Amino acid sequence: MKQTPLPQTQTQTQTQAQRQRLLALTPCERLEEGWAELALPVTHRCVRGPETGMAMVRGRMGGTGNAFNLGEMTLSRASVTLDDGAALGHGWVAGRDHRHAELIALVDACAHRPEWAERIDAELMAPLARELDAAREQASRTAAATRVDFFTMVRSE
Repeated sequence: MKQTPLPQTQTQTQTQAQRQRLLALTPCERLEEGWAELALPVTHRCVRGPETGMAMVRGRMGGTGNAFNLGEMTLSRASVTLDDGAALGHGWVAGRDHRHAELIALVDACAHRPEWAERIDAELMAPLARELDAAREQASRTAAATRVDFFTMVRSE
């Protein structure tokens, strides 16, 4: 059976979601450094926010059961537009860091411009993804080093 490719809008949305997830998981200070290194000639204005609110977090028992409300979390969001009106970007981040949410929205808006998208992916997103993978690997090694195997001894008669 031949699979049909996704329409372009679904592919772009998935890439945008992945980009925003990576930016939200990156510490704000590191994101500031990476953005400064890009030095894109851009000015922007906030359309909405940045503002802080609450979001309901839902979970599933075992990842497959019925959904239940786990609790609320603090969330900051922002929407920005480039001053030339070419693109609109959105950013969400856990916590109360307004600058982080605004910076995510700014990167998102700039990534909509074809002349900057490849550069953002290569010079900002790729290094951040490698750093996040390395941090996860280190955390995994640390957890594995503290692992305890339990066993039961059988009494002989």
